[in-house]
Amino acid sequence: MKAVGYYQPLPIDNPESLQDIELPAPVAGPRDLLVRVKAVSVNPVDTKVRKNAAPEAGQAKVLGWDAVGTVEAIGSGVKNFKVGDRVYYAGSIIRPGANAELHAVDERIAAIAPKSLDDAQAAALPLTTITAYELLFDRLQVPKNGSAGGGGEGQTLLITGGAGGVGSILIQLARQLTKLRIVATASRAETRAWCLELGAHVVIDHSKPLAAELKAAGIGEVDMVASLTQTEQHYAQIIESLKPQGQLAVIDDMKVLDAMPLKTKCISLHWEMMFARSRFETPDIAEQGALLAEVAALVDAGRIRTTANASFGTINAANLQRAHALVESGKAQGKVVLAGF
Repeated sequence: MKAVGYYQPLPIDNPESLQDIELPAPVAGPRDLLVRVKAVSVNPVDTKVRKNAAPEAGQAKVLGWDAVGTVEAIGSGVKNFKVGDRVYYAGSIIRPGANAELHAVDERIAAIAPKSLDDAQAAALPLTTITAYELLFDRLQVPKNGSAGGGGEGQTLLITGGAGGVGSILIQLARQLTKLRIVATASRAETRAWCLELGAHVVIDHSKPLAAELKAAGIGEVDMVASLTQTEQHYAQIIESLKPQGQLAVIDDMKVLDAMPLKTKCISLHWEMMFARSRFETPDIAEQGALLAEVAALVDAGRIRTTANASFGTINAANLQRAHALVESGKAQGKVVLAGF
């Protein structure tokens, strides 16, 4: 089968950083779906793995943790899907990625793809949707509308990096499923407009001190922060901006995070890593498939929109190199998608 992979970690401008290759087709395990991949998207995790993870000698490593495709075969223990189903999912960090014509994925972390979106539009959603959903409802434990907690009414959520992949879906989930006041950060006119279109109530500039920006917007301190990028750079300002007993949720990688400055205000720290459930096959692993099904229904009801914002053509090494370069630049707005081989 056709695939895109690499044999050694290289800068993305090196022609061998990603290569078109041929690999044997995977075989579905007992709980697996064997999916013919129709579209994928690129996330920061793709670039981080490519730059840092060396494959076994002589072996190619295939990236890609967002996919939409059609089920071609099912494992003996599969319960919820059948051949011919159109599914979407983010996959597992410890298994080969989806930048290949055929891909095996655990059925518990997949769902039927939104019917109202084409393959590329749907491929933009899984990884960032899982990250945003788990951050909001599992880590920060914000109550949904209609629950005993009243949807978090009266509380404010600050999202740093609101126009990125995770921020673009987090804004929508918070707006559609809670009563939080949503403050997003963006530093360019086009990203500011994007955040407002997706449902942010207020947008502030993260190139300026966050606490001063919040005060200028008449907000002051916030109840919770979703720090999606450059946490080290904004850390002191985030702490200043949080109320006593506030909550900080983090997803990005950093060399070190000193938790001691959080003590004075009794700020709680929450890590979100969407691959934890699939990597360790936690007892609640199927929650990822369930939340993707819930979001697919929201999409088809017109309440959530795709975050796809750039299409780079078919799935091949040259186009994936372009996509990686854009993601690495830090200037990607929404998601970059590719479709077809």
